[in-house]
Amino acid sequence: MTESASASASASQEFFAAYDALLARWPAGTAEIDVPTPYGTTRVHAYGPAGAPPVLLLHGGGSTGAVWFANAAALGTHHRVLAADILGDAGRSVRAGRPLRTSADLMGWLDALLDGLGVRRAALLGHSYGAWIALTYALHAPERVDRLVLLDPTQCFSGFRPGFLLRSLPVLVRPRTARVLAYLDRETAGTDTDPDWKRLFALAASEFAGRRLVVGRRPDAAALRTPLLVLLAGRSGAHDPGRVAARAREAVPHARIETLPRLTHYALPTAAPAETNRLVCAFLGAERADST
Repeated sequence: MTESASASASASQEFFAAYDALLARWPAGTAEIDVPTPYGTTRVHAYGPAGAPPVLLLHGGGSTGAVWFANAAALGTHHRVLAADILGDAGRSVRAGRPLRTSADLMGWLDALLDGLGVRRAALLGHSYGAWIALTYALHAPERVDRLVLLDPTQCFSGFRPGFLLRSLPVLVRPRTARVLAYLDRETAGTDTDPDWKRLFALAASEFAGRRLVVGRRPDAAALRTPLLVLLAGRSGAHDPGRVAARAREAVPHARIETLPRLTHYALPTAAPAETNRLVCAFLGAERADST
């Protein structure tokens, strides 16, 4: 591993200035690690005791690994926090080498990332698109996943609301920074979603407009045996949280399912972080209790 990597030449200095400003809000002692994989170099923000049980954080599309600034300190009390910039998405990870086109490629990237970090088993925590990756990986390599946390997971238990797709279409087709900010303001209204993150997300949408995230089929969650926590945004515009909860409970009877009633899909994980941190840390803490 190296301690630095060249950033994508397609992104502006404005994006990386916003990225670094968000990263500056991580707790002191956070390390930046670049992990080479056959698919390119992955930037990882690492915090917490080096020998503690690892937890790998996978952000929502366009959010970057810097988004977990309000969660790192709490999670890092008893865990080694490893927050990746998902390869192929906005951020400081750089694609090179093998093509990253299919779900199988994405799983191979995660295998290589954990190997490069020297991690045999980890807890996985993902939001939105990152939750889909986390669930897919837990089914791909169950021996490597201790616990699984999904924050308002998309395409895991239920599809998107048609209205959400219609509202999102203009910012996908013409992702101008101001347009994306206005979209986020509407989708996070009534929450304390962090404004610096919203700016970073908007810049990511406009500066990395050509990115193509790897997507695939909805995972067969009924095959999951890993301990699972699902945290749903009660006001999610992305999908019907009640339907997601019902289908998650049916597919994974052992799952713990909680709803954060005041939050929307994009409000996670920066809004009301104390409650999110409490629930996630309690669930991950059961890992330590199980091992004693």
